[in-house]
Amino acid sequence: MTISMYQASAPRFVHALQNLSAILDKAQAHVDAKKLDVLTFTNYRLYPDMLPMTRQVQIACDAAKGVVARLAGVDIPKHEDTETTITELKARIAKTIDFVRGFKPAQIDGTEEREIVLKIRGTDVKFTGIQYLLGFALPNLYFHVTTAYNILRHNGVEIGKSDYIGNP
Repeated sequence: MTISMYQASAPRFVHALQNLSAILDKAQAHVDAKKLDVLTFTNYRLYPDMLPMTRQVQIACDAAKGVVARLAGVDIPKHEDTETTITELKARIAKTIDFVRGFKPAQIDGTEEREIVLKIRGTDVKFTGIQYLLGFALPNLYFHVTTAYNILRHNGVEIGKSDYIGNP
């Protein structure tokens, strides 16, 4: 049995983003219960040169929508990156999930050899579809979801591995 490009991408992205949204629910409950300023969470960084939680969520969403769009050869929708609250971040995740779910396997399967060109730090980096998906896109998505998780966990939100992994 082989796994398709679609099965390795769209359902995985939806799953990771749904788990991230559920984690953000727990973060909002924590903020409400402790009467904290939500900006403490959304602006928090694990280290001064790292991006804040808001950007981690935005980049995770951008990664998911960008991958399926590039593999399918369609335009990537633009999001304005204006979210500041957990509610706004959850809305962005929902919008991204809806976009990713809009793809059919036939649009993504068979793209293993499609040339994908990304501009990274001003340089064009070329990938085949399979290299892009498995070697760049999936690790990138999981990096940003994990970093958002770690920011929340570090700030006392009661989440654990089962929240991150969910029900695959």
